[in-house]
Amino acid sequence: MQLGLIGLGKMGANMAERLRRDGHEVVGFDRSPQAPRDVDSLEGLVAALTTTPRVVWVMVPSGEPTRATVAALGELLSPGDIIIDGGNSEYVDDKAHAAALAPKGIRYLDCGVSGGVWGITEGYALMVGGDADAVAVAQPIFDSLKPPTGGFVHAGPVGSGHFVKMIHNGIEYGIMQAYGEGYELMKAVDWVTNPDEVMASWQNGTVIRSWLLDLLVRALDADPGLSQIRGYAQDSGEGRWTIEAAIENAVPMPVITAALFARFASRQTDSPTMKVVAALRNQFGGHPVGTEGSDASVPIA
Repeated sequence: MQLGLIGLGKMGANMAERLRRDGHEVVGFDRSPQAPRDVDSLEGLVAALTTTPRVVWVMVPSGEPTRATVAALGELLSPGDIIIDGGNSEYVDDKAHAAALAPKGIRYLDCGVSGGVWGITEGYALMVGGDADAVAVAQPIFDSLKPPTGGFVHAGPVGSGHFVKMIHNGIEYGIMQAYGEGYELMKAVDWVTNPDEVMASWQNGTVIRSWLLDLLVRALDADPGLSQIRGYAQDSGEGRWTIEAAIENAVPMPVITAALFARFASRQTDSPTMKVVAALRNQFGGHPVGTEGSDASVPIA
């Protein structure tokens, strides 16, 4: 197939390369002149697509960059053409995009993509939402991007693809947090002599083996004890959206919620919450303040 691809960052450029290796023609555009782009504007990209219906994959940051790109494409494409949002957009945006494009006859698919920088060789897990006829048109693209076995699902109508990818990332938060907590506990005692080797041993034969564990062992091989990395973790939005959806649907999610809050805690160099706890314990119990090993903070001048 012929495909327009907007956004040639780490994932977008790799996806374009994987598609080309499988025989597809990819017309790439990125705002950066340093990117490996084929055209220098959205107008140039649309003009370069000669087959119908035209299919354009958007792979830019979620939020306003995606919204602006989809809106611009809505003015350039024709009835029957297809826009695929493969970024990490919130599912509510997908519904708004589809509603805005429908009067123009432009079809819209949302595609949650998992695989990161490894997807170019391992394949990408794809979770697609939208009309079945539009999915069928784009199926050769999905088939080339996904792993040889599995890795693709038509999750439902517009919005469902990003909704299930959002949940996928929430689960990812919980798994990562559990590995981290287990590793910390092993390091906290003096009778586990090599926590790094323990983690590596779990890669085979255990019920907790996973690709995330493989990546953790890879990181430990490169940096034993993780001495070169700071315990600071950002979140890209999906964890928050997962919890918001859980609240809206009265679904308990204690593990994913705790994992998200742990990421918030990782960004604090001195917790105001724990200062309050320390101050209160001192007030009602007379606990020592300002000494190493005490449960109260050192006063700040």
